[in-house]
Amino acid sequence: MDLGIIHPYAVAGPDGEALLVSGRAIRAEHRMHLADTKARRRAVARRAPKAGEKGSRRWRQYRRRARLVEGRHRRRVRQAQHDAAATVISWAVRQRVGVLHVGDPRGVLDLPAGRRHNLRLRQWQIGRLLQVLTDKATLAGITVRLVNERGTSSTCPTCHRRVPKPRGRTLSCPHCAFSGHRDLVAAASIATRSPGGGSTTPTAAVLPEVVTHRRAGRHLPGAGRSRRDPRRPPRAARGSVGPRRPAPPPSGGESLAQQARIHNTHRKPGER
Repeated sequence: MDLGIIHPYAVAGPDGEALLVSGRAIRAEHRMHLADTKARRRAVARRAPKAGEKGSRRWRQYRRRARLVEGRHRRRVRQAQHDAAATVISWAVRQRVGVLHVGDPRGVLDLPAGRRHNLRLRQWQIGRLLQVLTDKATLAGITVRLVNERGTSSTCPTCHRRVPKPRGRTLSCPHCAFSGHRDLVAAASIATRSPGGGSTTPTAAVLPEVVTHRRAGRHLPGAGRSRRDPRRPPRAARGSVGPRRPAPPPSGGESLAQQARIHNTHRKPGER
């Protein structure tokens, strides 16, 4: 299993099965909450009390509202993290998985990468993701083993050579023309490692062939159905201002009652 921000959990299972849990809705929740917080602070900056002042009643109302919004944001993110972990564990139970090898990325927390990237790492909440996953796995009878994930996302599983970091999620090897999902390739490489750092088997990593996609945080506001969801209605024609709709009824007023069936009993001269 490989942990990440865009995909909180990327799991490479047995027999070429794989699971990808998307966390884009969680990342959007963090971004929208940050933008909303900054806008609120800019709006009330003039009314902020000086040091040592108690503050007006209006200021205390603003602080109370800010605490309510912050608590709601934390509950939303926590519920999305639990939903993602529950999805992974239920999928592992169906695949009859007994041991989960999870890459431990907590070493990146010691690297100073600037305030913007440090904010991303803080919002990632690596420790909470690992704790939630471990708790649910223990209840399901699954053992979680943390292994070193160094180089799994930047090494080709076929030729085992260094690969430049891709801009997207597709890893392409310039040496052997291998191409695959970056997170799933890392998960397949992690599955061959032991907690001590070595390889559990001398064979190559089993690359996923069947990928199951799931989304975390479907309860978040604005997180509708995916644009790749086959249940979505067909997209509108190019150049259209919106989806196709039925033509309006003709003018002059039309009854909404069901029209009666009319039988033509009139016969022309000479007809039987």
